[in-house]
Amino acid sequence: MYHHHSGSVAQQTAGPAAGVLEAAAPVTDALVFQRCTWCGTAMYHRVLCPVCRGSELRTERSAGTGTVRHSTVVHRNTPATRNVSLIEMTEGFVLRGRVMGPPLGIHSGDRVRLSTAKDPVRGEPVFQLVDEPYRAWT
Repeated sequence: MYHHHSGSVAQQTAGPAAGVLEAAAPVTDALVFQRCTWCGTAMYHRVLCPVCRGSELRTERSAGTGTVRHSTVVHRNTPATRNVSLIEMTEGFVLRGRVMGPPLGIHSGDRVRLSTAKDPVRGEPVFQLVDEPYRAWT
């Protein structure tokens, strides 16, 4: 017979020194996503799986790397131009975020990594380019 209390007692006595992640400590640079337990589809901020409509989703931590699929420059509602990009993460889900750098220098196919999971102003993930952007010879 399974007793739920036995796991919590072991966790209390072992503590964080035993390598147990503490859920109470917020990690600001972690990007989490959901994975459907039925079909394995990865998704970002969903209630139901977009493939099988399953509701049993488990939360996983992303490695934080991905590829720009589309980027556009936005001029409205901001004092300076900025980009809004669709990023396909290595786990297979797509999300909207911002890539640091000159807005016109962000292109489809650029590899990016997570800089911060939540921009303090817009609340969206912020990425940085993995490879140095191409610069013409001078």
